[in-house]
Amino acid sequence: MPVHVVVEEEQQLPVAASKAESPAQIRKGQSDKNVSTGDKLSSYDRLRVQVYLATDKRMEKLPIELYVRGVLAAEMPIEFELEALKAQAIAARTYIYRRLYAGENDGLPPNAANADVTDSVKHQVYLSLNELFSRWKGEQKKVNLNKLNQAVEETKGQIITYGNEPIQAAFFSTSNGFTENAADYWSMDLPYLRSVASPWDKDLSPRYKEITTFKLSDAAERLGVKANEIRSMRVIETTEGKRVKEVAIGKKRFSGREVREKLGLASSQFNWTIEQEFISITTYGFGHGVGMSQWGANGMAKEGSTAEQIISHYYTGTQVEQASKLPIPGSS
Repeated sequence: MPVHVVVEEEQQLPVAASKAESPAQIRKGQSDKNVSTGDKLSSYDRLRVQVYLATDKRMEKLPIELYVRGVLAAEMPIEFELEALKAQAIAARTYIYRRLYAGENDGLPPNAANADVTDSVKHQVYLSLNELFSRWKGEQKKVNLNKLNQAVEETKGQIITYGNEPIQAAFFSTSNGFTENAADYWSMDLPYLRSVASPWDKDLSPRYKEITTFKLSDAAERLGVKANEIRSMRVIETTEGKRVKEVAIGKKRFSGREVREKLGLASSQFNWTIEQEFISITTYGFGHGVGMSQWGANGMAKEGSTAEQIISHYYTGTQVEQASKLPIPGSS
């Protein structure tokens, strides 16, 4: 898959270009603040990301830092602490840089073969320039864009590495009090995606605890078992992150992840009660649980932790460094 590196000498579109009159000006590089100085851009500054916008069915190509801003706006509440937003910006930048670095092209629809990513959860949720500029009005728009810009600008070029390679910077909404080992949820064992404590989520996140109720027959159909077998469902093993690793239902066994996905549960830490023909499942946390908890990051930031300290906590043994220290994606 081709990597989008602009080779001509052009002035980088600064993150602060959000103050331009319209998104169209940014796309065309016509912002008053985008006057060429004649300075030669670095290879990193010439990196472009091509995003497939699924709803609009079109491509949006833009500098990597503006892409990071769009992801930040979509993936984390603007009300979060600045240091949490900065940690999210670094994680989002790491994700896309690693994808370009490795030449990955999974998850792309057939009509978007030339894209680097989509704007969906298959990759990272991303707000297009049009969406970003219409999200807020008046003074709130100015304040929020300035906050986004600050988070991106103060971390410009920073990525998370392990062994001099960009990491799989997984993140999710809310922990159950602990993050999950990657090996316990996915079929990969990564030394920097290890279970760590995340005690902040319980008090801060509105999605820490949820109760979902099903008819036994509906749950059984989704799981491919008999309704009566669900009555004897039992946990066989739990993970280091306190989530369900394996359950037995009748003669079948399921991973906690399988139960979560088949039933559409918020988390793979769950317990349940059965009354008559209904099962009520209580979940703790929201998301897969691997990597950085966003609500946990906000909790750390509220206590005074910096973005680098947040990242060091959630990504074991990693470093935050400039992407320019690594080979540029697509370079010879």
